[in-house]
Amino acid sequence: QVVLDDSGGGVVQAGDSLRLSCAVHRRDFISFTIGWFRQAPGKEREFVAAITWNDGRTAYADSVRGRFSTSRGGAANTFYLQMNSLKPEDTAVYFCAAAMSYSILTDLDEYKFWGQGTQVTVLS
Repeated sequence: QVVLDDSGGGVVQAGDSLRLSCAVHRRDFISFTIGWFRQAPGKEREFVAAITWNDGRTAYADSVRGRFSTSRGGAANTFYLQMNSLKPEDTAVYFCAAAMSYSILTDLDEYKFWGQGTQVTVLS
């Protein structure tokens, strides 16, 4: 069983930055991939970024590439999503998720464990 605790959301102005955190409280398998997803009101949940635990490979959605970056913290079970140059269209509930995998995964159906979500609101 894996429990994820995501946090760090808030209300910011366009152009500002936020850093989301994802604490993985239990890890019962050798390696995993952390995904970041978001869901805006009335829209499907979509992929934002992913990082592999074992070697730190990353992937990003086209809409955030160059503005967002994901990383692993000093504590091996903490992950971050640094969001810069935020836009109003980035407004959504952001979720971190975990999958038992060595691979980069962009499909939300591949992820078994999910955080509770944190709201990010970007004002124009």
